[in-house]
Amino acid sequence: MLEALMSAARILLAAVFVVAAFGKLADLEGARRAVREFGAPERLAGALAAALVAAELAVAALLIPGSTAVAGAAGALALLLLFTVAIATSLARGRAPDCHCFGSLHSAPAGPATLARNGALAAVAAFALVGSLAESPAGAFDWVGRLSGSEALAVGLGVALAVFVAAGGTAFVTLLRSYGRVLVRVERLEDVLAQAGYELEALDDAPQPGLARGTPAPDFELVATSGATITLENLLARRLPLLLVFTSPGCAPCETLLPDVASWQSAHADRLTVAVFADGDIADARATAREHGLEVVYADPGAEVYDAYEGNGTPSAVLVSDEGTVVSRLVAGPGAIAELVAEVLDAPGLPPGAPAPALDELSVLSGAAPSLGGRDSLVLFWNPDCGFCRGMHDELLAWESEPSDSAPQLVVISSGDEERTRDEAFRSPVLLDPHFSVGGAFAAAGTPSAVLIDAEGRVASKVVVGGEAILGRLRGPRLVHVA
Repeated sequence: MLEALMSAARILLAAVFVVAAFGKLADLEGARRAVREFGAPERLAGALAAALVAAELAVAALLIPGSTAVAGAAGALALLLLFTVAIATSLARGRAPDCHCFGSLHSAPAGPATLARNGALAAVAAFALVGSLAESPAGAFDWVGRLSGSEALAVGLGVALAVFVAAGGTAFVTLLRSYGRVLVRVERLEDVLAQAGYELEALDDAPQPGLARGTPAPDFELVATSGATITLENLLARRLPLLLVFTSPGCAPCETLLPDVASWQSAHADRLTVAVFADGDIADARATAREHGLEVVYADPGAEVYDAYEGNGTPSAVLVSDEGTVVSRLVAGPGAIAELVAEVLDAPGLPPGAPAPALDELSVLSGAAPSLGGRDSLVLFWNPDCGFCRGMHDELLAWESEPSDSAPQLVVISSGDEERTRDEAFRSPVLLDPHFSVGGAFAAAGTPSAVLIDAEGRVASKVVVGGEAILGRLRGPRLVHVA
């Protein structure tokens, strides 16, 4: 009986170290980052991560033969105690770095559960070491040769069942993660259908995602890309509405949305605070900020803030009032988030029904001189040097090549250089407004932004900002005229 327990302990430890080593090998950069976050010098992090993988594989190999069982058990106990001390020290200092214990297979912030797991494995290693010292151990798998035919069959079936359960569990977790992304795509499809005039039946009895309106917004404490620690109270200090945007790495709709988020952060900082939470560590958050020109991104390791706000997919967003209460349901998808922002920024622009400012004083760069009247028009304020304009340029040209019959005419008003504007190759009429005088008359805050004008030459919408919102206006159903 004792021999069987000893063999089981050594096999268990060997399996754990093999899985941990190959998980780290699949994500060496993550292992290097974890070693650095636990306090190792930057210049040694790569070498230490590689050494750790080698040590885990060596311990696993030593645990199996009887002749090296003592060395293997001692090595396992030493590594587990080292991990435990490093985690406990970090937690005592108020830090919870990602342990990256199983590399690409599973990675989460270190905490009490991590200590408990390491403690249990250390107890198993201590049992294996004491047993191996007490009597000369056999090989961990020597007992297999002593099994009868029926016993060998039972063991084989047990191992196969364990492998099947483990594979099924992994597949189930992967399915759950994919399900959140599918929900986002379905939401976007419903938006497109609604814009085309196909209204789906409302699912009144379906539970609404996110926290209920009026709920006190959950507090949090996160690290920003600037290195500063931020809380909900800090973000509300300017007494502005707060939009919390949740994203995750590898999320294609997030990539579509984030350029518009950067535009909102810069163009409407005086009216709305936009906070982006990226699932991952601070290095991932900084990469997201650099790639999309975001002013600041907050790292949300383990998606703790996302879970606190009952997130159900990315990208998603929720609006918090300046008093710290939830004032919108959680919305998902670039289109729905852009609509939420448009509601918050309802004040920019002339009031609906007001006469549209004249364009007579502007010089025409290309196309016939447009008249705001006679048909619906979308006046687009543009600058070829604006990075956010660049991000939507190709989609805008694609729309121009096949506009729908019900779409408004596009009128581009550029405040940029004449030659650079000419190089944009718009098919629609283009006017030059180098001093942004007409943009100011429409109360537009910057570029890219747009406003709808009805067939009677009256303002029919507030100013919308960002590529997603502007393209949505062009692709959407015919506008309803303001009485």
